[in-house]
Amino acid sequence: MSLVTEFNEYRSKMNDKILSSDNKVIKRIFNLDTNTYAEGALSEKTKEMMGLSCSMVLRCDDCIKYHLGKCFELGVTDAEMQEIFSVATLIGGTIVIPHLRRAVEYWEELQSVE
Repeated sequence: MSLVTEFNEYRSKMNDKILSSDNKVIKRIFNLDTNTYAEGALSEKTKEMMGLSCSMVLRCDDCIKYHLGKCFELGVTDAEMQEIFSVATLIGGTIVIPHLRRAVEYWEELQSVE
């Protein structure tokens, strides 16, 4: 099973389980997340690129994978991705490098799936 398939299936299964608890606060947080990345004054693509960079600085591998997937769907180019990686590593420092390695691996996997 590919990294992408495994991540997407697990994320979907657990989100369904979490949302089935019908917890109002959690549902509102999930909704806020969805609405934050919707098209607005900034494009959805720009917001996803920002989300990816922030997730790398915060060192959240699940968030990084999610935003990499969205960036891929929205047509982010390799050149744009390299700049996102550059900004995140500069802002986050060398502690981001292990996450950068995994991000590059996942980005390559996304490209090989299609």
